Amino acid sequence: MTYSEKPIFKKLQKKGFKATHVAEIGVWHPETSNIYDYIKLGIRCTLVEPDPHSIELIRTHFSKQNNITLHPVAVYDFNGRIELSQRAASTFVSALSASPALINDEYQVNEDDSFEVEAKTFDKIDDGTIDLLSIDIEGSEWFVIKHMLSRPAVISLETHGAIYLNPHLNQILEWMKRNGYIVWYKDNSDTLFVKPDRIETDWKDTGNLLLKNLYLLMKRTRKQIKRSFKKYFLKS
Repeated sequence: MTYSEKPIFKKLQKKGFKATHVAEIGVWHPETSNIYDYIKLGIRCTLVEPDPHSIELIRTHFSKQNNITLHPVAVYDFNGRIELSQRAASTFVSALSASPALINDEYQVNEDDSFEVEAKTFDKIDDGTIDLLSIDIEGSEWFVIKHMLSRPAVISLETHGAIYLNPHLNQILEWMKRNGYIVWYKDNSDTLFVKPDRIETDWKDTGNLLLKNLYLLMKRTRKQIKRSFKKYFLKS
C-alpha cells in the first residue's frame, strides 16, 4: 500500500498542503477511507462510523495505528438514538427523504435492513482543530457542517451522484459561502471545498471544474430522461 492511492491525497500533495488533524465521517470499510494515506502516515485522525460490522473491520485493520480516535456513533442533528438503513455500501438515516440509495436505486426502507445506533451532534466530537474533513453519510452531511466547531482548510462531502442531489445542498452552499469557502473540484459524487488562503486554485482548476459541471449535468439529464421513459412504458 502506497501513500498516494487516494485522489484527494494526491491532489493535496501537489498543492503543498500539510495536514495536522484529519477527520472522516462515514468510513464504511477501512480500505475505502478517503483519508487512508493520512492514517498510514501517522497523522492525527478522527474517524466516525456507526455500523457495527464496519467498526470491527476498522479496529482490526488499524490495530497497529495509535494516531486514530474512532467514534462508533452516527452524526446527526440531535443527541440520542436513530434508526439507520443499509443498502450495500450505503448506510443512511431511515427518516431521510433523499439518499443515493433512495433516489438512484429506488430502494424502499424495510425493517430487515434497519438497525438503531447512538447519534451525536458533531460538536460533541469536533475539538476545533480539524484541517481536513471528509464526509460521506448519504444525505446527512449538512448535520455535520451545521454543528461543526472547526473551520478546516479542506472539506470533502457527497453532494451528487447520477440522479441524486444532496437534499440539503442549498444550506451547504450557503454555509460554505458565508464561511469563505470556494469549490476546488468535483468528482462523480463529491465536492471539494477549500479555504482559498490555504489552497491556491488556478485557471486549470477552474477549467476542469467547468467541464466537470457540464459532464455531471449531461449525465444527470440523460439518466432522468431514461428513467422517465422507463416509467412511461411500464405504465403503458
